[in-house]
Amino acid sequence: MAAERSFLFVPGDRPERFAKALAAEADRVIVDLEDAVTPDAKDGAREILARWLKSAEARDVLVRVNPPTTRWYDEDMRALAHLPAVAGLMLPKAEDADALAATRARMRPEAALIGLVETVRGFACLRAVAQVPGMARLAFGSVDFCLETGIQGQGAELDFARAQLTLESCLAGLAAPIEGVTVDIKSLATLQTDIERARRYGFGGKLCIHPTQVRPINAGFSPSEESIAWAHRVLAAARSAAKSGTGAVTVDGKLVDRPIILQAEKVLAMVAVQLTR
Repeated sequence: MAAERSFLFVPGDRPERFAKALAAEADRVIVDLEDAVTPDAKDGAREILARWLKSAEARDVLVRVNPPTTRWYDEDMRALAHLPAVAGLMLPKAEDADALAATRARMRPEAALIGLVETVRGFACLRAVAQVPGMARLAFGSVDFCLETGIQGQGAELDFARAQLTLESCLAGLAAPIEGVTVDIKSLATLQTDIERARRYGFGGKLCIHPTQVRPINAGFSPSEESIAWAHRVLAAARSAAKSGTGAVTVDGKLVDRPIILQAEKVLAMVAVQLTR
């Protein structure tokens, strides 16, 4: 889960799109039973999804179930939580640590739980949410957060929230958080700006709503050729210094100390993991 960059939503009541989503090269497909499905279609969507998940075509998808406060949650959990093709669940309106822990207890041990933080209460309870035993990762529901708060704009207006998600994820020992969606599916420039901002704030991946967003997200959350080359230079210089007994060592005119070496190792470890996907 830590190395996964792109998370592509597909509506739970559109089974003709499931295979197309799996072919879109996203690190994870999220079949959505919440916002993408109208209330009168939720029961039918659950049945459609359950049948598909038992087919040979289905594999390792995430499912966004309905929140615990809704009447659909229990049926979602009973029908889907233990199916082998479900690699994990995304729980929207992640704000109640007890509800998250109860959800985690109903899942297969090997499945991942992602908490979608998208409410003011969720941010007020963020530390408890992040530290729920078995939590794999947090995601930012930026659109719903703006809707509730009245904040207009998902750029710098939300940077305070992004910083909190990164800090609390780090404190809880979770993988880097997942950025919210870019609703403008036609503007590559907007998507690139959103990716770059998310990376600066320590995010490790991004939710997406259209297959054309997948490749830019994968590229944007992967080490660049320049950073890979830098990491190799740093580790080569560190090995040379250790072999010769030299004290201080510099690369590109900058001092290389232990934190820099660890950062270089992290870059190359990320590359190694992505090559196995």
